[in-house]
Amino acid sequence: MFILQRLLDRPYRFNELQHSIEGISQKSLTENLHQLEADEIVTRTVYPEVPPHVEYRLSAVGESMRPIIESMESWGTRYQKMVRRE
Repeated sequence: MFILQRLLDRPYRFNELQHSIEGISQKSLTENLHQLEADEIVTRTVYPEVPPHVEYRLSAVGESMRPIIESMESWGTRYQKMVRRE
């Protein structure tokens, strides 16, 4: 979910994405990105540069999940506020 949440904003390079998600390992991020790509939720673009530049972004299918992801984020924020008051 954190990966999708980040990609809602803009495309990310691998290292940018890893640094933006606290506590995620390189292995875990790689596995999740491969699965999201296989499920056609994320697209991976390789730019022919030296060193290679790889960018991840939401696909059209991923973009169709935007309202769901934003709704879950909104609920999570409200829930955290409620829990902190108790």
